[in-house]
Parts: sequence; C-alpha cells; structure tokens
Amino acid sequence: MKALLRTLRPQQWVKNVFVAAPLVFSRNLEHTAYLWREAIAVLAFCLLSGAVYCFNDVRDIEADKLHPTKKHRPIASGQLSERAALTATGVLATVSLGACLALHWQLAMWAALYFAQNIAYSVKLKHVAFVDVLLIASGFLLRVLAGAAAIDVPASGWVLACTGLVAMFFALGKRAHELAWAERSGKATTATRAALAGYRLNHVKAAMFLIGAMTSAAYIAYTLDERTVDMFHTNRLVYSAPFVVLGIVRFFYLALWRPKTESPTEAMLRDPLFLLDLAAATATVLYIIYA
Repeated sequence: MKALLRTLRPQQWVKNVFVAAPLVFSRNLEHTAYLWREAIAVLAFCLLSGAVYCFNDVRDIEADKLHPTKKHRPIASGQLSERAALTATGVLATVSLGACLALHWQLAMWAALYFAQNIAYSVKLKHVAFVDVLLIASGFLLRVLAGAAAIDVPASGWVLACTGLVAMFFALGKRAHELAWAERSGKATTATRAALAGYRLNHVKAAMFLIGAMTSAAYIAYTLDERTVDMFHTNRLVYSAPFVVLGIVRFFYLALWRPKTESPTEAMLRDPLFLLDLAAATATVLYIIYA
C-alpha cells in the first residue's frame, strides 16, 4: 500500500489547486454549496493525477532505472508490480470521471480530456520537444476550465492566460534543470528523456526569461484591468504582483542554479522562501478580494 501511495505522488497534487481558481476569482469562496462542489472536483483531479502517474511509471520503467532519483520509484525498483499499477490506473480513472459526471457533464468532459491528453503524453508526445511543454501547460488550462464547469461559472480569460503562461514557465524550468543536470553529470540528454535532444539549454533559458516576464506582465495587467477593478471593487489587487514576480525569480533559481538532481517543481515545494512567498501571495489575494 505504501508503494502504491508513493506512486500516486500526493506531494504533486498541489497542482490541482488550479481547479479551485475559478471559485476564488469569481468571488464564490464564501458559498458553501460551491465550496463543496469545487472540493469534490479538486479531489477527483487528484485521483486522476494519481492514475496518470501510475500509468506513466509503468511506461517509463526502463528510463527511470537509469535516472539518479527516479530509479527509487516503487515500480522501477520492483516494490510495486506493473499489473497492480495498471489496475490502480483503471480504478482511479473510473471513480474520478464518475464523480465528475455526477457533478456536471462539462466537468466530466474536461476531466476526460485531461486524462486522455496525459495518456497520450505518456505514450508518445512527451518525447517531442516543445510539444511536451505545450501539453503540460494545456493540462493546467483544463484544470481551470474544469473548476469553472464544477460551479457553472465562465472561466476568466485573464486567469486562463496567466495559468497557461506560468505552467509553460514551470515546464520549461523542468527541461532546463534536466539539461543542466545532464551537462554537469556528463550523461547524454536522451538517457532519461528523449525530448531533451530537441532542446538547447541557452534557448530554454531565454524562453524561460521571456515567458516569466510575460507571466508577470499578464498578471499585473489583469489586476489593473477595468473589469477586474469593477468586479472586486478595488484596484489594490496589484499589491499582490510583487509576490508573483518574486516566485518566478525564485523558481528560476531553483531550476537553473540549485545543484540538486531533484526536479525544481519538487524542490519548490520544500523551499522555505518559495513557500513563504506563496503563503504571502495567497493571503494578500484573499484579503483584498474578500476582506
């Protein structure tokens, strides 16, 4: 059971808070009925993410054995059988999609598309440079669309734009970290991820810088947009922008200059400065919108 839980990677489920973004930014956080519906949607996506991780680790078993940290994953190390992992994939996907369908057919549609996209990503598309990054970003967009469908509100174009940009930034950060690690260790870039052969570290760094700047600009523009000010009855949401910029800069450091083999998206969830900045940003946004 412990091996299965590790394969589900609950520490990565924090990404599914994006499902709840429409609840927060539509000013419905105080509505109990909406809160419960969104909680179920978030939980469904957590289980769906776990199903994808199980399937992915079965597909990647040989490549994971060559990786300095991934070789310790339960399936790669032999602690969890491939059959058990695939069974878990089917059960979790069925339960998740069933729960989504019970809430709203559009939620089930976005969830099914998310699952199908991730299966395609695991099977083939993650080996195609830049397509893999775009698919990761679209997965976050599907989370936001699903969250909006769960409470039957329109998804904000600004929230979708900011989500897509920051997701691309994080995905490029993972690729940059893998390229930097391969460069430091002297291993071929294709040893652990075939798509890396299509990337160049300098190009990825430049793309990260550009998209990080675009993400910051998009968020600031959103906070100052006339419709945003009208909706929240204040222009003070811009006060949360420095925390967004600091978070982007900190992730840049974790991806490119932290001398660790672990993924920067995992490192940021254990980085005190990043977590403090995230807490401050969340508190500031909630206070301005609701208080």
